[in-house]
Amino acid sequence: MARLEQAGEVVAPGRPVAFWGAAGFYLAAIILLTGWPTPAAQLVGAIGIAIAFWIAVRMYGLMGAALLVGACLLITFTIENIGVATGIPFGRYHFNVDRSLPYIGAIPIIVGPLYFGIGYYAWIVAGILLDDADLRLDARFNTVALPIAAAFITVQWDVVVDPAASTLQGAWQWHQGGGYFGVPLSNFIGWYATVWLVFQSYALMIHRRPALFRPVSRQGLERLRLLAVLIYLAMGLSQILPYLADAEIAVLDQSGATWRSRDLRETAVIVMAFSMLPSGIFALLKTIRTRCRGSW
Repeated sequence: MARLEQAGEVVAPGRPVAFWGAAGFYLAAIILLTGWPTPAAQLVGAIGIAIAFWIAVRMYGLMGAALLVGACLLITFTIENIGVATGIPFGRYHFNVDRSLPYIGAIPIIVGPLYFGIGYYAWIVAGILLDDADLRLDARFNTVALPIAAAFITVQWDVVVDPAASTLQGAWQWHQGGGYFGVPLSNFIGWYATVWLVFQSYALMIHRRPALFRPVSRQGLERLRLLAVLIYLAMGLSQILPYLADAEIAVLDQSGATWRSRDLRETAVIVMAFSMLPSGIFALLKTIRTRCRGSW
């Protein structure tokens, strides 16, 4: 797949201003609202999933984007249901989401789209760090390297948010607890295996059938990829406000271990600052360096 260039792109003078104005509003909403499980946070998250799909359509075409979503939903719902039933690969856990809401087996229906939304932003960050590997999957090295890197960058997000979502907020619970604020190591191993399988299967599809993955339009694609990096960064920065604002409470995991919410929130910020933040900043700097010519 040839590298996409912006040379010769014609952009209306006011369009970048409107684009980045709307983007700035949305990024602020991520940072300020998504640190807690509220209806506003759910709306912001749904918009993020829609933006991820929009970028995927622009990058790989409607058919290519649909194949990615389909592969993600099939693999993640299958493995998550196996995980709830057997404890493999994540460990023993269950969801506490209202049973009146839609489920796929034992898994709330939002789980699959969430994997896609988070994963696709990580895919773009990893692609930029690997010299636009997400646009060069005709190369065998990229077909192997990109899924490995993208899976790590996706799991960085889960390492940051899982203790708050499970131990503190109780969206799901680990039956035997775990050493990381009630979350076991097996969870992160399972997450890595799951998202790597999604990414690897998709990379192989693109490598073998590149004609199915043609971009709808090259115009503005680099601007959208930059937006994806900023969204990934904003998801990490959303941990700061809960750390500053939440009251100190003691919480119990399922094993009976007691954790301090203040320690949990502080650890989330520390881990974010030395995982998600550098990954996003390095991708941002690389994008600015290589795409500074022309208008976004």
